[in-house]
Amino acid sequence: MEPTPKYSVIVPVYNRIDEVDDLLKSLVAQTFTNFEVILIEDGSTQPCLPAVEKYSGNLNVRYYYKDNEGRSIARNYGLERANGTYFVFFDSDCVIPPDYFATLNSCLSENPVDCFGGPDAAHQSFTPTQKAISFAMTSFLTTGGIRGGKVQMEKFVPRSFNMGYSRKVYETVGGFREMFSEDIDMSTRVRQGGFSIGLIRPAYVYHKRRIDFRKFWRQVYVFGMSRITLKLLYPDSLKLVHTLPALAVVIGCILVLLGLFVSPWWLLPIGVYIVALFISALISTRSFGIALRTVPASIVQITGYGCGFIKAFITKIVLGRGRNIDEEIAIRKGK
Repeated sequence: MEPTPKYSVIVPVYNRIDEVDDLLKSLVAQTFTNFEVILIEDGSTQPCLPAVEKYSGNLNVRYYYKDNEGRSIARNYGLERANGTYFVFFDSDCVIPPDYFATLNSCLSENPVDCFGGPDAAHQSFTPTQKAISFAMTSFLTTGGIRGGKVQMEKFVPRSFNMGYSRKVYETVGGFREMFSEDIDMSTRVRQGGFSIGLIRPAYVYHKRRIDFRKFWRQVYVFGMSRITLKLLYPDSLKLVHTLPALAVVIGCILVLLGLFVSPWWLLPIGVYIVALFISALISTRSFGIALRTVPASIVQITGYGCGFIKAFITKIVLGRGRNIDEEIAIRKGK
């Protein structure tokens, strides 16, 4: 009988065979190996079973195929079949540094927490656009450091691309709900359940971002809308940092109009901000080309999120239209 693994790695997958290959390859290279991998194929038309079979001889991995119901339901499917003391969640587009589990295990031994998460970073093999988008999603100048930055404007909230919690948390709080920003919802329920949440900064992952700005805009637009959904579910959850992109969109539009019709000097604050973004990215990435790309990437991040936030705020809060939170969750569960 095989010993019980300390960690169960749970990964939902939908048509990501190449990314799954990279993820499993990185898990094979881990220096700490007391973990199992549970990969749930959520109704993919391009199953990743060949990638799983490629590494199954060197990795404790189990593969399940199920009908498409959503990533949260897929994660819960994996939770029901997991054997570990802790459950760790990665997205299929992540690559895991070889010392990740050794670092995680050491940090949890020294400072135990019930729920944990770590930041993400850009691997050297990523494209310049992916690296620019990674900067836009992690810089204090764009997100306020809420995704695990060294300086933060809000309490850390683990994200599902690099997140974990104990079996006790699962038995008490349950699994994920099929909704946008399901990881924030999960973290909120964990905190409300009286469990501790900690940021383990050295336990980072390489997270492949969207490969073009159009897809990135759509992604952050949905993030902005989901923040209002979370506001409806948890009235006290909306903080100033969450409203800043929307305020930036409004103020930016006003400054542009004033600059066009009153005086070009009104464009100066925008110019200063763009220069600050470029210099910060240049220092961080040490690449002039990537730093140039971070300017449009950051603008896309702010405007996409801000527009989604504004639309959802007006539609759902000001006008009171659309489904309430219980209806949205039920619909996404297929009920």
